[in-house]
Amino acid sequence: MPHIYDTCAGPIEGLYLPPIAWEVLRRENIQTMDQLRANADRLEQFDGISDRMAQVIRLALAYVAPFEEQTSSRKHFDAWSA
Repeated sequence: MPHIYDTCAGPIEGLYLPPIAWEVLRRENIQTMDQLRANADRLEQFDGISDRMAQVIRLALAYVAPFEEQTSSRKHFDAWSA
C-alpha cells in the first residue's frame, strides 16, 4: 500500500506530488505552475488538503523554483554563445 506522501509526476511538468494532491488540484482546475503558485497561500482551504499536505506542496514548489531559474538564465546565456 502506498504511503500517503509518496509522490508521482502529474500534469504540471517537473513537479512531484502525492496522488491525493494531484486529484485536489485537478478538481480545483489548477493545471499550471503559475496557477499553483497563485493559490499556494490558500491550499488549506481546498477540500482534501490538510495542513501537512499543503506543506508538502509548498516544499515541492520551493524545490522547483530554483531549477526553473537556473534553466531560464541558462537559456538567456546560450543565445549569446551561439
